[in-house]
Amino acid sequence: MTLTMLGGESLSRDAFRDRFGRVATALLNEGLRAGDSVALLLRNDLTFLEVEQAAAITGVQAVPLNWHNAPEETLYVLNDCGAKIVVAHSDLYLSAGAGAFPPGVRVLVLPTPPVLCDTFGLDPSCARVPEGTQDYRAWRDACAPMISDTPPMPSNVIYTSGTTGHPKGVVRHPRTPDQAKASRNALMQVYGLAGQEGAQIRTAVIGPHYHAAPTIHANFCYSFGADLFVVARFDAEELLALVERERITHLNMVPIMFSRLLKLPREVREGYDLSSLRYISHAAAPCPPDVKRAMIDWLGPIVTEFYGSTEMGNITLCSSQEWLERPGTVGRKIPGAGLMIVDDAGNELPPNTVGTILGRSPGITDFVYRNREDETAASFMNGLIVPGDAGYLDDDGYLFICDRNKDMIISGGVNIYPAEIEAVLHGMEEVADCAVFGIPDAEFGESVCAHIQLRDGAQSDATAIQTRLRDRLAGYKVPRRVVFADTLPREDTGKVRKILLRAPYWEQTGRRI
Repeated sequence: MTLTMLGGESLSRDAFRDRFGRVATALLNEGLRAGDSVALLLRNDLTFLEVEQAAAITGVQAVPLNWHNAPEETLYVLNDCGAKIVVAHSDLYLSAGAGAFPPGVRVLVLPTPPVLCDTFGLDPSCARVPEGTQDYRAWRDACAPMISDTPPMPSNVIYTSGTTGHPKGVVRHPRTPDQAKASRNALMQVYGLAGQEGAQIRTAVIGPHYHAAPTIHANFCYSFGADLFVVARFDAEELLALVERERITHLNMVPIMFSRLLKLPREVREGYDLSSLRYISHAAAPCPPDVKRAMIDWLGPIVTEFYGSTEMGNITLCSSQEWLERPGTVGRKIPGAGLMIVDDAGNELPPNTVGTILGRSPGITDFVYRNREDETAASFMNGLIVPGDAGYLDDDGYLFICDRNKDMIISGGVNIYPAEIEAVLHGMEEVADCAVFGIPDAEFGESVCAHIQLRDGAQSDATAIQTRLRDRLAGYKVPRRVVFADTLPREDTGKVRKILLRAPYWEQTGRRI
């Protein structure tokens, strides 16, 4: 079993264990204990996984940072989680600037590897440890390895984009052995590993590690004993070449990756031997029906969808055959999962009646939002977790998602909350009011749209608004479409009626999310 950074280093299982064991010792030597936080400002790299594994065996909480975030967003998360150490690639440390790191936080810098410099077009001069900072490698290698017999599953603190303008850290309660076993069994099904003990599993991690799904997939497949290939950044044809060359058997993807694969010329797609592929799981965003059908037609009935959230975990599975028989479903609940459709009062609704979805993945524990305990209670109902989606169960127990109760936009599998963008817009003196929401996007599923009402006599244009937003927010949060309106439709309470603004964009798509 090996772990390979595509285009970079390759480690045996023993060498990898030695590395994360050294990191574990180093964390303890720094005084970190269970419940403390180490943050990761890293691109896809084996180092990301080794720090996660080290955190898991020491009880320290790993906090992945979205490296697309603006410096002030990074600073907010680091302050909120109370990180004592940040491990950062050198280019990301340099681009973030000193202002992104709270006073007293220790920053350990890893020179950005050549493969990442090449992939992202970085100046080689940024692949160095800046003067005045400590080299992560020297810090790690100075310690003897802590020995751990069982590969741990990290319990990262994932920050979900905030509905009230700031992201919220999801902190899990500790699991009992029985809960850990139930969770493992559920993930075996989600990732197509049930009954595969002893088989050769070869998988590629192709999504950004700061997202929950790719890093859970990577760490779980490692614990299962799979050969793991880490990809710096998704590229459609390069993925096909990797599958052919390394005989990849399992993949975890998001629908935007399907779209980009299908955009390749047919002769390119058919030029690669993909016969090793046995299982593709996908989630994170609604998959357009024509895209899903085209993937199944191309690769066969190996495409399985699951539905879940950071807070709730994964609760349903849908095979290719089930989806073809019931287009649009996200499947039936995983054995041991909780799933219920309720009205606003929490009463269970009959089949084929749209209501609020409640669910809980097998073995998943309760959680709190870090420093937002008062907001946590609203996430639980009837002993289950509220993901914020509306849907219904058909007569056979298949779940269909109809809309999101939350205001969240999912663009290319990335969660974006309008309130965060609206808060910045409201800070612009020329803006009287605004509404941010998702609109259809052929490639990303959804893109961000802003309708803006200017103050009387004020002037602006889309480019000016977008430029100012980029100074405060990650680029993917900046609206691609900006519309100026004299007034915005409102309820009697004064709240903007976003449903009326969204509707014209979605009328011809046959879907609402």
